[in-house]
Amino acid sequence: MRIYGPNGTTLGSPSAPTKRTSSTGFSLPDAAAPTETRPTLQPRPAASLDALMAMQGVEDPMERRKRSVARGRGALDVLDDLKLGLLMGSFNPATVARLRAAAADLKSSSGDAGLDAVLSEIELRVEVELAKAGQV
Repeated sequence: MRIYGPNGTTLGSPSAPTKRTSSTGFSLPDAAAPTETRPTLQPRPAASLDALMAMQGVEDPMERRKRSVARGRGALDVLDDLKLGLLMGSFNPATVARLRAAAADLKSSSGDAGLDAVLSEIELRVEVELAKAGQV
């Protein structure tokens, strides 16, 4: 099998030039006329870093809710650790530091009114335990 030309087609004779008629109908442009050349433009840089950060900062309500639930569970776990430590008779200052961190995390809103109410009750309980730990 023999292949001719760059695309695998046989080289043929060049096509005949376009014939012009004197009618006012449709006509093709002259192929020999030079085409308009435009200088190439460089790619535009991103509008600004702030715009990119804003686009990344748009969060899904479900994702925000999941993070709020995780923060609430984390606070409940720390409260549970504090309860177990007090029942065993050992007061651990590291647990109080974890409670302070959990209280700071509970301040943000989840966007769900019911979940926010539960998180505010957890936050209140954390604050009460922090107040108790400050008296000990």
